[in-house]
Amino acid sequence: MDYTRLFLAQGLAILIIALLAGLRHGPEGGLSAVTGGLVALLPSLYFVWRGQRVRDGRRPRVSVMNLYQAAMGKFGLTVALFAIVFVTVPPSNPAFFFVAYVAAQLMHWLTPWLVRDRPTQRT
Repeated sequence: MDYTRLFLAQGLAILIIALLAGLRHGPEGGLSAVTGGLVALLPSLYFVWRGQRVRDGRRPRVSVMNLYQAAMGKFGLTVALFAIVFVTVPPSNPAFFFVAYVAAQLMHWLTPWLVRDRPTQRT
């Protein structure tokens, strides 16, 4: 599976929300949105990296365990990033932080519908 489209869609959503937040509430609003987007994007990158490490059709049990470990790591990384952000750099505008986070997460659902491979027409 090609995850490039997903990460591009997530990055684009984060960028649009950060620009809108920056226009509305200045650099602090934009920074809050970027931070929220990164809290969603970084664990997704980790999941793909970790989940694709071992893909052996002859050992499905190892592949499944690898995916479970990737999911647990993604969850742990998400919790850790939330804690780090709210302890070290509290967002000046939590609404933009969470809007960007949710928008980046929604790209997992929307990307397959928005960017489909369409069959070419035969002539």
